[in-house]
Amino acid sequence: MARPRSEDKREAILDAATRVIASQGLSAATATIAKAAGVANGSLFVYFETKADLLNALYVELKEEMAKASLEGLRKDEEPQAQMRHVWSRWVAWATANREKRRTLVLLGTSDEITQRSRHAGHQSMAGIAELMEHVKARGPMRDASLAFVSALMNATADATIDFIMNDPPNAERHCKAGFDALWRIIA
Repeated sequence: MARPRSEDKREAILDAATRVIASQGLSAATATIAKAAGVANGSLFVYFETKADLLNALYVELKEEMAKASLEGLRKDEEPQAQMRHVWSRWVAWATANREKRRTLVLLGTSDEITQRSRHAGHQSMAGIAELMEHVKARGPMRDASLAFVSALMNATADATIDFIMNDPPNAERHCKAGFDALWRIIA
């Protein structure tokens, strides 16, 4: 009879995978991840059949966490610019406060192991942000551009902003504002 799965162990494995992948990259061994999680290597495979399954679950979880943090406290009664600024500020704050998660998510985003199903789930978790971006770009210079292209511009602007904040924390607010102002000029 199989042992019941523990949500705490599953979370410990995902947390350990985040830390290990952030420091060692996607080629990190599952044995290293299991050791960092405080579980036997075989136990890891009780929760995730393969390393690819672990990577996909981690990708979706990190995307969902980032989206939730970005949308938390968003007021639908505000003007679109204020809504975008809120999402932007929360996204940047999440990424700068969670450096390992950000690095791991970037690495996972480039991995061939991440399935289309997981990428779709990640995009679905960002649906509220995509809806807001679609609304904002509809009347701006990017109205004829695909949402995927505009999202890529937003991601690139966010990455540059986050990097500047991490390298120059005393000027974090200034960098966050400058990044948002640049994004707003691009899409609105």
